[in-house]
This record gives sequence, structure tokens and C-alpha cells, in this order.
Amino acid sequence: MCGIFGCVLKSGNVAPLIHQGLKRLEYRGYDSAGQATIFRDKLLLKKDRGKISEIHERLNFDDMPGRIGIGHTRWATHGAPSRENAHPFVDCKGEIAIAHNGIIENFQQLRDELVEKGHQLTSRTDTEVIVHLIEENMKMGLSFTAAARETAKRLEGAYAIVGICTKEADKIVCLRKESPLVVGLDKEGTYCASDIPAFLPLTNRAIVLDNGECAMIREDGFEIRRIEDWAIVERKPSIFPWSPEMAEKSGYPHFMIKEIHEQPQSLRNSLRVQRLYLDLMTTFFDRAKMIYLVACGTSYHACLAASYVFSKVAGVQTNPVIASEFMSRYSDTVDVDVTVLAVSQSGETLDTLSAVMSARDRAATILGLTNVIGSTLTRVSRTYLCQQSGPEIGVAATKTYTSQLAVLTQLAIKLGLKRGRVSKEMGEALLRELGTMPEKVSKVLEKREMEIRELAVKYKDAGCFLFLGRGMSTATAAEGNLKLLEITYIPSITYPAGESKHGPISLIYNGFPVVFICPKDETHKSVIGNIMEMKARGASIVAFIEEGDEEVKRIADDYIELPKVSSIFTPVLYAVPLQLFAYYMSIEKGLNPDQPRSLAKSVTVL
Repeated sequence: MCGIFGCVLKSGNVAPLIHQGLKRLEYRGYDSAGQATIFRDKLLLKKDRGKISEIHERLNFDDMPGRIGIGHTRWATHGAPSRENAHPFVDCKGEIAIAHNGIIENFQQLRDELVEKGHQLTSRTDTEVIVHLIEENMKMGLSFTAAARETAKRLEGAYAIVGICTKEADKIVCLRKESPLVVGLDKEGTYCASDIPAFLPLTNRAIVLDNGECAMIREDGFEIRRIEDWAIVERKPSIFPWSPEMAEKSGYPHFMIKEIHEQPQSLRNSLRVQRLYLDLMTTFFDRAKMIYLVACGTSYHACLAASYVFSKVAGVQTNPVIASEFMSRYSDTVDVDVTVLAVSQSGETLDTLSAVMSARDRAATILGLTNVIGSTLTRVSRTYLCQQSGPEIGVAATKTYTSQLAVLTQLAIKLGLKRGRVSKEMGEALLRELGTMPEKVSKVLEKREMEIRELAVKYKDAGCFLFLGRGMSTATAAEGNLKLLEITYIPSITYPAGESKHGPISLIYNGFPVVFICPKDETHKSVIGNIMEMKARGASIVAFIEEGDEEVKRIADDYIELPKVSSIFTPVLYAVPLQLFAYYMSIEKGLNPDQPRSLAKSVTVL
């Protein structure tokens, strides 16, 4: 998500190095940036909204004196892009500065506590509470390092935190839980960053901090301790022989595969969506007489899957609509009783915005789900949710899709609870199971990736594919089909499996690959019937199934087994192996999956 860079030098000013380190992190995406240094026991700060080059032109990052400092590029998750919401943040006395990546779940509770104690908080971010908690702990007589450690113990959520203090101006304190943080070592000084590319031109000797660790870095070295018991951690540096391009991708060959592997963390972040806004959106849904889910492409498939979840869990009819068709199809039905939830990763998709503006002109309530705070969608929505996936560079959506599903599923469960369609016990059980999805996705990536690559090798010369599923798996099949189309250019078709007899079955010849999405849910027996129909005509059956599904194993030519989950969570889990299949098919065909022809990350033309 955001980018962190800090360093302590034996001599010279750190500001130009911080500036260049942040530039090397621009690939991560950001909306604001800033730097803080300490010089002669004074804390210096420069930050603003915009690109680093633009801010530097206005403020001149490089003329900040001092041998110690930190910098940050921000991707907004709490509070719109602005100077006030940019990092680093400073305490009331101007003695402490911190930068933070991640999401603090209990920030509102901590903020209320700090305001009651007289602290002046100036932003709308979750991060700002951290620096004021450290300040409050130091008032109790703790050192800066001890105060930072005690602060970390109170934080719920994910964080990579780096901080400096005028009272201990010889060190940067670094704390990690889930969000990545690395330490770089060089004879000229010591560095810390959210990602190795930030300091790669300076050194390739680095130590990756583990969860629950605190590092104190100084000009001549570092010390690592466990936050919980303050035990010393011994760890030797590793050498990372990466080119700058490889480093940007964390050693992966493409951004797409990197982002597929980031899904366990992006799902964790999406499960930390602010409860206040989740509850508010649930209230709007509960009041609506008609609900439309409006989106394009991959986001539309997330809406399609979610429509089944809303029906199953909350007993609510929602209408998923492709944005470009919305007003042509429904303009005469849109009025004050209608609620439109627009889903757009960028928040700038023109077809979606056009539909939203037309609906708003007819007095409909507009809600938004996006990955970009400050986007047009967030400005025109009555309320919105940020899916908190972090920047996605690969054109083919992967982690943003599963994050959208995670947020929409939370919304459906909350609505089911509000409407009494699920009991409190059942609702809590579903939310707990949803909380296990990051681990299950990790398991799929760990255990099935090589099998899926072998599948791609087998089918790389296929001239066409057919993707079939029933119920919720109809949406999953459509998304798997889209991924293959986007990055391999192989003609492929998707249909609800029950409709396959009404056209697509005529395409089948000996060896024609048919991909079935086949979880062991209420559609299972019907899907087996569809498999037999295709198999009887010579199709090669590729099935994505639940672990231990012996019945489908016996009749499929190839299969990928996935962990057992409740049916409403299958769209999240089963999307991941389909993403991998499309990726490796692209690689086998010698294509670049990050740059599919004629496609753009955000479609801003009608």
C-alpha cells in the first residue's frame, strides 16, 4: 500500500536520500508524500498532496538538514488525500514524527481517548493516533523506544511504523505487524523501508522484520527485539541480488503474480473495513425498496456473485447491472426509493460514473465501493466504503476482485443480522469463517500453484475454452473466463451450466476443454449432470472442486482441489486458482500478463 523510507547516516544530510527512496517506491501508488528530519534537536517537516516531483518543486525536500529522517508516500484508506492527512504525523509538542502503513482498527476509540486528554488531532486518519499515544506514554516517564513499544501493544490491526524523536535523535524505531518492513545495512548508515527497492541502489544487504518485532536502527547498526516480551532477536542480513525491476516486483517476474500472492494480506485489510460505514451502508440497504449493484468488468462479476449472497444470507433482492446498460434498462424505474451501490476499483470508471450521475439526478441514493479515496465515486456517494486493497498495478484485476467480494459479503451478513434473517450466533459464525479466508487462500497458493502451472502447460495450445458454473459459481466462471480472455487472447465462452444445452454444447468436439466450477454446494448434483453431458461429446473436463470430492474426480480429466468453505465464500476462494490458470497460460504463450493489448487499468471513456 503506502511507502516508507528512513535512514540514519554517519555523515551528510538524509533528505536527498529519502527523496530518492520515495521516488523508487512510486510504483506502489500514492496520493501524497512527506519527509521529516531532525537537526540540532529540532524536528523539521515537509508534506503535501500530489506527486513527489510536484511537492518537491513547491517545498524542496532536499534542503532539509539532518543525519536522521523518515519519509512516506500515502495511499489513502482513512481520510481523503490532503496535506493534513499526509504523513509523517507530529505530536502536539513537535518532538515526535511517525509514518505508518496498514490499518488501525480501533483508532476511533483511541482517538476519543486522546481528545478527552487534550490532544489536538488535525487529520481524519487512523495513523495520527499513534504519534499522540507515544507522546502520552512519554508523559508518563517512558523513553521514546519504550513508549513506542507500549503504543504498539494497544493497536489492533496491521501496521508498519517508523518513528523519530528529538529526545532520542540517534535512532529510528521500527515496529511491524503484518505490513512489511525491512532494514538495510551499509557502511555509510542504516536504512528502513516498506520495500527493498527503496534502498536497493544503496545496499542489497537487508533484514526482513517478522510480525511482532521492533527494530532500533542507528548509524552503525541495529537491534531487534520482540514487542511482546522484549527478548533480543538474532538475525543475520541476507543478500538480495535483484535488479531494480525485480525488486519492484519483490522478486516475482510480473506484477500480476505478485498481486495474486498478495491476496491473503489484501483480504485481511478488506476485513478491517470501518464498521461505522459498514453499518451505515447496511442501514441504507435496509431502507431501500429497490437495490441495484452497478459496475463494469471484474467489478460487475463481484456484484453478480454478491447478488446471490444477499439473497441467500439477507433475503434481499439486489439487481447486478452492467453500468453501460443501467440507464437504458432501468431509467424509468429509478426514483427516491432506489439505492444504487456503484463498485469501481479506481472510482473513475466513466460508464459507472455516468450511470451513478443519471441515477442521482432521479433522486436515488448513491453508495460507493472503491479502492481509491478521493476518487470521483467517493465524492458523489452518500456514503462509501474503501476496500483497502492497496495499489494494483497489473491491468487484470486480481486482489481487488477478491477484496470487493470480501466487503460485499460482510455487507450481506450485516444486513442479514439487521433483518433477522440470520441469528446472532449464525452471523458471528459466518464472520468468523470469512476471517479464515486469508489462510485458506494462502493454502491454495502454497499447495496448488504448481499443479495449476502444469495444467496450463497441458492446455496452452487449446483454441477455445468454455467456463461453466451454477448458482454463485456462475459469477466465478465468468470471472475465470474474463481473466483468460484478458491476458491470453484465447477465445472463450462462459454460460450458466444449466444453459449449456441451449447453444454452447454445439461447440464441443473431442478434446475441447470445458472448465467447471464445482464446489460441493446445492448445485453439485446438477453440475455433475452437466459434466456428463459434455464428457459424452468428447470434452476434456477441467474441474475446480472441493477437497475429497471423489465423485467428480472419477469423471474429470483434470481437477484442482480446494479447501471446504461455506457456499457464500466460494466466489472468493475459487477465483484464486482461476487467476493462476490465466496467468500461467499467458506465460506459456510467451505473453506479458501485465500489459494486455488494448486494455487499460481504468476505463475513463464511454
